[in-house]
Amino acid sequence: MSTAADPKGRVLVIAGSDSGGGAGIQADIKAVTMLGGYAMTAITAITAQNTLGVHGVWPVAQDAVQRQMVTCLADIGVDTIKTGMLGSAALVEIVAETLDERAREVPRIVDPVMVATSGDALVDEHAVSAIASLMLPGAALVTPNAPEAEVLTGKAVDGINGQRRAAEALLERGAKGALVKGGHIPGKILVDVLQTETGEWIFESERIDTSSTHGTGCTLASACAALLAQGQSVPAAVEAARLYLHEAIKQAPGLGQGHGPVAHNWKLLDQES
Repeated sequence: MSTAADPKGRVLVIAGSDSGGGAGIQADIKAVTMLGGYAMTAITAITAQNTLGVHGVWPVAQDAVQRQMVTCLADIGVDTIKTGMLGSAALVEIVAETLDERAREVPRIVDPVMVATSGDALVDEHAVSAIASLMLPGAALVTPNAPEAEVLTGKAVDGINGQRRAAEALLERGAKGALVKGGHIPGKILVDVLQTETGEWIFESERIDTSSTHGTGCTLASACAALLAQGQSVPAAVEAARLYLHEAIKQAPGLGQGHGPVAHNWKLLDQES
């Protein structure tokens, strides 16, 4: 396992699979790879999913999830860990226990995936409570959107002041960094609020008028994980990850009839043009 002084870009992603390729493990692998990292996976659920919605969810056995984690940690090692869809409280407990035993000092990026872009629920209320109590404490970065931040903190998140209050509450719950995203908050300018133990950063970008937003949360969190795994600070990683995602949304391929995927490979497309 590498140390902070010797980052190798290895990211272990613990999340669900998206058969449509726009979100979940598939988006995670694409984002980590495109930003120079090396992605490993522990798949927590199989979903039948496309741009129109989630049409089925099949949880992976808890011992299988744990074995995937342990196998990667024992041999390849890891520089950051990114968690996504953890569908049950029992699974959250297994993941938290395994990380505590085998990767206690490794920075964790927690994307508290609760609802798909289509509006379909992906976790139950017991899992949400377990994520708040077991995954947030000690996390290097937690990346909720506004609705997720409201559920986790009980704070109204309908503007920058609400985002700030929610970020503060997440730090009080033990997270070392909290990025409360503003994509669900109306306005021409999209504002994300990052707070860490050392300060606050406000990131702004022009909102893109598009339906190609499937997997944006997964993509941003995994982009942050890839950059942190290569030695960047949390604020620098968030800034660079946002720029990567913004361009991926701008160059989205327009696939599907609903919320389409972003162009994770836009850097390659730019090189070819």
